[in-house]
Amino acid sequence: MKAGADVFARCRRCGEVWHVVVAIVPGRKTRVECKQCSSRHGYTPPASELPPLGMRKTTPARRATRKKDATPTIAADPSRPVRPYDQGDQYETGDRIVHPSFGEGVVQSIPGPKKICILFSTGERTLTQRRGA
Repeated sequence: MKAGADVFARCRRCGEVWHVVVAIVPGRKTRVECKQCSSRHGYTPPASELPPLGMRKTTPARRATRKKDATPTIAADPSRPVRPYDQGDQYETGDRIVHPSFGEGVVQSIPGPKKICILFSTGERTLTQRRGA
């Protein structure tokens, strides 16, 4: 294909389909001129010239689900009362906690000064402690 050749492309102004190629990038028609209204615009190939749309290769990655059948490594200390979870409090391993969303759980470990790992019935969660301290 070279400049000056006739092509089929729908004109955005008048709707005519006969156009003349006015600019080419090696191997591609880029600008065309309408024979009816003389407007110039970028070449959009008809649907028959477009390659078929590919199918999605994979589904999007999903977040790993938490293990529901996790076994506690630290047993709950029955001598300690069940405490409501508060980010400002400090906890120790074995403390029993009630969280408004996750329910009752037991502190399993303290990975950092402001983090605690709690085992709930839905799985283990890492929450904050001593916030603001």
